[in-house]
Amino acid sequence: MRVLVTGASGMLGGAVAQVLYERGDDVTVLQRRPSGLPCREVLADVTSVDAVRQAVRGQDAVVHLAAKVAVTGPWREYERVNVAGTRHVVDGCRATGVGWLVHVSSPAVAHSGTSLVGAPAGPAEPRTARGHYARSKALAEWLALAADGPSLAVVAVRPHLVWGPGDTQLVGRIVSRARSGRLALVGSGAALIDTTYVANAAAAIVAAVDRCEHAHGQALVISNGEPRPITEIVARVCRAAGVRPPRRRVPFPVAWAGGAAAEALWAVRAPAGDPPMTRFLAEQLATTHWFDQRRTRAVLDWTPAVSLDEGFVRLASWYAGQA
Repeated sequence: MRVLVTGASGMLGGAVAQVLYERGDDVTVLQRRPSGLPCREVLADVTSVDAVRQAVRGQDAVVHLAAKVAVTGPWREYERVNVAGTRHVVDGCRATGVGWLVHVSSPAVAHSGTSLVGAPAGPAEPRTARGHYARSKALAEWLALAADGPSLAVVAVRPHLVWGPGDTQLVGRIVSRARSGRLALVGSGAALIDTTYVANAAAAIVAAVDRCEHAHGQALVISNGEPRPITEIVARVCRAAGVRPPRRRVPFPVAWAGGAAAEALWAVRAPAGDPPMTRFLAEQLATTHWFDQRRTRAVLDWTPAVSLDEGFVRLASWYAGQA
């Protein structure tokens, strides 16, 4: 199969492209910087209509992962990359006869800040999604699924909190803040959350490519299906990296108010780096959110191969190799 993967310089996009390549598919990757993958590479931005059109031409399937993933920044940037970029991918698929599109979304598109206990995927809702990233991804998912039809089969997958060796988002931020003594738990730390080891997320996305004709028109949340207390997740990441887990706790109202203040400061002054807290992050750290995986596994004919426990062993081994 000829497959284009956008956003392959990221951890998950690179893992997806590697799985496809290793099983013998003809893989092309599109991203702004070199990926280091043994695939045909197009260095471009999904905001370029011409670059996207050229990259999708001749492909059987497209896996669209490229996105602006951040907690701050002006709306126009999220709209330009996540919404308009997705529109360019969809339009390119339609214009060049691509048959299958797997759009990689996020569970945040359907999260309004309340607890989610064994929840289904739920519809994407830009009006209640929390923050620019979630809102833009909700709009992008709408665009992608609206294109589903006889000539283009589209499925949206929502991997939840993907992590693994080399992760600069979830793992990298936890470890960096723990090392500097700036990491604290929000609330009791007992909220149960789902996470997804990167190899499992990549395998599920490849399964979505293979099952696109069967799964099209649907949105599916992907996770390990092993909800754990946030305290445990954070502690095990810290131990894998050889740093002390946090002991300090911040009440949720204090964290939420601090996040609001930080967002206001970043909007005015735009300091370097991410704010120490945002309202969305406070909600994520203090609120239970895990998802029923039965439908996802049945539709994709997929189950996670790497347990969380094994994932933490692999993460610790990776950090040991970095020493």
